[in-house]
Order: sequence, then structure tokens, then C-alpha cells
Amino acid sequence: MIATRFMELRKRRGLMVALILVTIGIPAVFLLIRLLLHAFAPHSYGPAGGYDIYTGLVAGVLYVFGFIVAATLGCTAGSIDLSEGMFRHLVVTGRSRLALYLARIPAGLAIIVPLVAIGFTVVCAVCVFAAPTQLNYQAVHVPTGLSRTGFESWAADHPDPVICDFPYNGPITANVPCGGPGGGPGEGPGGVIVKGPPGTSVSVQPTPAMTRAQAVRIARQDYSDYARTFLYPSTSLMIRTGLWLELEAIVGFIVGLGLGSLLGQRTVGVIMMIVLEIILTPILSRAHIPHLVNLQRAVVGLAVAHLEPSGLGFVFGGGGGPGGGQGTSRLVPETTTVAVCIIVAWLVGWTVLGAWRMMTRDA
Repeated sequence: MIATRFMELRKRRGLMVALILVTIGIPAVFLLIRLLLHAFAPHSYGPAGGYDIYTGLVAGVLYVFGFIVAATLGCTAGSIDLSEGMFRHLVVTGRSRLALYLARIPAGLAIIVPLVAIGFTVVCAVCVFAAPTQLNYQAVHVPTGLSRTGFESWAADHPDPVICDFPYNGPITANVPCGGPGGGPGEGPGGVIVKGPPGTSVSVQPTPAMTRAQAVRIARQDYSDYARTFLYPSTSLMIRTGLWLELEAIVGFIVGLGLGSLLGQRTVGVIMMIVLEIILTPILSRAHIPHLVNLQRAVVGLAVAHLEPSGLGFVFGGGGGPGGGQGTSRLVPETTTVAVCIIVAWLVGWTVLGAWRMMTRDA
């Protein structure tokens, strides 16, 4: 029965082409264009891969479009028998209506899960193998993968950019010339920048030893931030992100399946799922409505967003970054346990509604 439902969906060539183009085609074409641009004009266009490209494609493309194509497949699977006039013939065979409905779940997941996985694999491969070869930290080109000692040694050999450009919260032992003549913002006479706590004024002229020691102190304070910055996503981040995207696709398919079965048609269900993902969820993720907070928490999109892997850009804009997860603080406050319960409730609830409608529908 599952194989029959699988073949039933797979033979819809228009639907399958659309699913492949969205889940695999969009990121593949985008990355191919970036690869070609960088190959022909490397000075004008940066590398095709890297951490920034990875987070942009995952949070901005795969997450949203993965949900939409999964929901489209689900709505199609839930309404295909009615739209093609096959429902009566299935009922006449005497097969359990509940079994007919439940067979659509593994059949649909067998299609959407591999598609999302392939699209995500393409993104990971390009972002890792075509990543930048030089780390730009605080607008300074720094070698990658340095240990704390190595980072401090590098800072001692390059004191001027470290003292002038790296963030530092502590006393500066001497004036360091960083700017050009004229004394711009933050500069003293002759373009000298005095870095230190507000209100401090240091007139000591630095010796080379003092400058190197100051650079080492700054590097020591900034090493934890430097260590979190990477040119391409780590293996653990890619694994966690892949599972998270698959969860989003599974939620989209099962909710779409139940909605398609409940409505008996695909078009309205797909439109409702798109509105939920692109309009309602982003609005509710930022709007804190005091008397409707619990209703906001009940939206499945917010619950899935709360499970977003740390180190990934916030799916509804802002936050994230290598430091990880700060963007999710913009969401309505919610514990991980509550988020998981909401996701399970949506999966079970829409499965029950879809199965109930199929079992009670007139043949």
C-alpha cells in the first residue's frame, strides 16, 4: 500500500519537477553562478562558499522553501484521491480508510526527505570546498586555526592592526598612531587614537616592547571570539542543521497532508500553508502581544525556530553568527520542552484530523 501511494505521487511529473527545482535547483544554480563569477573575476567576487553563504542559504532559502514544498506535497497527497475521482474506487475495495491515509505519510516522506537532504548536501559541499582561504576578523586578515599561543604570537608580530582594530575592554598603556592626519572621530592630535576606558588620557609614547605587550593583551582577551569564527561550517553544525531542516520538512508535509485531507483540495491548503510560513510566523515571532503570548507559542513555526542550531543565522532575520543562537532571543520566550510538545501536538493533531475526515467522508 505504501509503495502504491509512493508511485502515485512520483508519477505526477509536474509536481516532482517543481519539488526538485525548488529544493535542489535554487541553491545549486545560485552556487554555480557564484563559482563562475569567482572563477572569472576573483578580485571582484568573493569565494562561492564559506560560513556566511551557508547561513544565508540555510536560513533564507532551504528553511522556508523546504517547508513550502513539503506542505505542497502533503496537500497533494491528502487530496489526490478526491481530485482525481479515485476515492470511491478505493473505498469499494474494502481497504481500511485509516490505513489508506496513514500509508501516505511514509510514502510522502520517502520523497521529500531525500530531496531536502540532497539540496542541503549540495550547499554543504560547496560551502566547505569553496570556502575562503583567509579569515577576515575585525577587518584584519588573520591566519586561521591558531591556538591561543599562536594567536598571541601573531598579534605580537602585527601590533598596529591588533591595537587599532581589535575590540578591547581594558587600559591602554600608550598612544598608538592609527589614523591619518587631521584627528578624525576618536583620534587625538596628529591622528593618534587613544584606546581605553572613557575619560582616560594617556600621553606615554610607546616603545616596541610596550606595543607588542599591549597587542598580546588584546589578543588574549579576543581569542575566544576569534576561535568561534570559522571560514566554513563545522561538521557538528552541518549535522544539527540537516536534522533541523528535515524536521521542518516533516512538519510541513504532515500538516499539509492533514489540511489537504480536511479541505478535500490542494490549492487552498497550499495557499494557507504559504501564508502561515511567510507572513504569520515571521510577524508573530517579533510581535509580543501580552494577552496572546500562549497563542503565539502555539504556532508550530515558532516552535521549530526555537530548536534552531546555535551558530546559525536567525531564520526570521538578524542574530545567529558564529557566536551562535543570539537571534532566537527575538522570539516569544519559550522553553525547549514546550517547543517540542507543540511540534508533537501539531503532528498528532493534524494526523488525527486528516484521518478522521477521510474516515467520515462520503464515498
